[in-house]
Amino acid sequence: MAAPKKGRRQSAPGKPGRSLVFILIALVALTGGMFLSGNTTPRLGIDLAGGTSITLQAKDEPGQKKSAINPTNMNTAVSIINNRVNGLGVSEAEVQTQGEDNIIVNIPKGTNEKQAREQVGTTAQLYFRPVLTVASGEPTPEPSASSGKDKEKDKGADPDKATEKGDGKASSTPTASGSPTSQGRAVTDGLKADATPTPKASDKGSDKDKGAPTPTPSADPATAALQKKFTELDCTDKAARGKVGDGIKPSEQTVACGKNNAGQWEKYVLGPAELNGKDVDDAKATINQQSGAWVVNMDFTSGGSKKFSQTTSKLSQQQPPMNQFAIVLDGEVASAPSVNQTLSANAEISGSFTQESAQDLANILSYGALPLTFHEQSVTTVSPALGGEQLHAGLIAGAIGLALVIIYLVVYYRGLSLIAIASLLVSAALTYTLMTLLGPAISFTLNLPAVCGAIVAIGITADSFIVFFERVRDEIREGRTLRPAVERAWPRARRTILVSDFVSFLAAAVLFIVTVGKVQGFAFTLGLTTLLDVVVVFFFTKPLMTLMARKKFFANGHKWSGLDPKRLGAKPPLRRTRRATGSAAGPVDPKEA
Repeated sequence: MAAPKKGRRQSAPGKPGRSLVFILIALVALTGGMFLSGNTTPRLGIDLAGGTSITLQAKDEPGQKKSAINPTNMNTAVSIINNRVNGLGVSEAEVQTQGEDNIIVNIPKGTNEKQAREQVGTTAQLYFRPVLTVASGEPTPEPSASSGKDKEKDKGADPDKATEKGDGKASSTPTASGSPTSQGRAVTDGLKADATPTPKASDKGSDKDKGAPTPTPSADPATAALQKKFTELDCTDKAARGKVGDGIKPSEQTVACGKNNAGQWEKYVLGPAELNGKDVDDAKATINQQSGAWVVNMDFTSGGSKKFSQTTSKLSQQQPPMNQFAIVLDGEVASAPSVNQTLSANAEISGSFTQESAQDLANILSYGALPLTFHEQSVTTVSPALGGEQLHAGLIAGAIGLALVIIYLVVYYRGLSLIAIASLLVSAALTYTLMTLLGPAISFTLNLPAVCGAIVAIGITADSFIVFFERVRDEIREGRTLRPAVERAWPRARRTILVSDFVSFLAAAVLFIVTVGKVQGFAFTLGLTTLLDVVVVFFFTKPLMTLMARKKFFANGHKWSGLDPKRLGAKPPLRRTRRATGSAAGPVDPKEA
């Protein structure tokens, strides 16, 4: 009796109900997760949902003898801008070169589109400059004949200006804003420098009266032209801000604009650049375990750490605001933390950060070192109308193709087509829910090429069913009944399906690696649907086929089942059924056997 049991275990279909329950639970869980996440539709790409297209034109740095605009630097800039945009969680943002000196950035419509536009527009090299002077962002009024005390009295009435403390130190009005521009501290090697806020222009007169050394534009080694530019600069004017850094070399003093904690513009006189973005190895926004506040951690390269140590050593000996270093990107001060200690290989910038402002500054520090200077040439809004029309046409084409596949299955496989159609529906449901969940999870977006990949997947999935069905029909043609035919056909069909899907997945993986932009969407969708085809065939199609083989409609070979032995041209049975004989029966005639 042991031998029959062993043979039975080898050929037994197992428990197909368990596999069907598993796929049902997975489908319910994915659907539930989709509704709980609040996203019931896939995230659409720029060609379907619209968005913003930005054209950036490359410019050489002032004073360069040889042009740096070449394919190598342009490709490096594309990679950095792409990382900067993706660092904000914007998906399917296309960054590509156009011509010799232009870069096109297409940002799909989404929650972080505004942030991405702001950071893509700031594409110049990153510099660390010492702060020499800071004042209100509006044009500085001409000095009057009134005394310093009268000025102090008049400006002290403004609640938005800095107030003077009894010890002679200046501190800005505290606010709940998360802007890191005016306030911050740098920490490294366990040493913390107290946060020293940037004094306003109104503090300078009062500090001077008390004898505190406060620098002014006239006291700096700046030219008269720079003083005039600083006095007349209006940082509240966007056009004026855009021309601040034009023609200024890193080795020269310059003026710049930045926002304080209250979101108000301030203007700076900055010294020559001490470091640039290439000296920063990495920057991350994290939460300080002791204070529970958001901070930005910077790691410098070996060369950058030496420069940073020398810079902070000099700054720590200065009085505010000359103990601050400004992080300048595209002529705008992103942050201006103060330093009271000598810092070295790494630093922590802390202050009134929110999660968003900390991540923005970390992205600027990490991806700000572009090899070229770029100017925003044009910004256009992309309408989803054209993409919507193409999507509509694509969906119609997909529906026609699916209808033709179903018609073919019904005509050729008859009853078996029910199993194929059910498998297609399960595959479609799994694909839709996964695409929806992958939007917020890995920033996957559905664009037109991705839709094409999903349509191509219909043929891959249908091909797997056809392979399995034809193996079963071949076994029936050999004279076997349906239940053993299904179990004998499955191992052979399984190998063919796995090889076919592996080739498709390998092609999708290679295409995803070697391409960029929208083509990656096609490759990702093709690879995803190929994996789902294996899951559906193994956990749904085969178990369902095993259950259907137990039904009389299929087991008896009904003419509409698609498994009619006569219609398939089945051979006589491989093994005859033994004739039952009684105990008194004589020997069986060999001719009758």
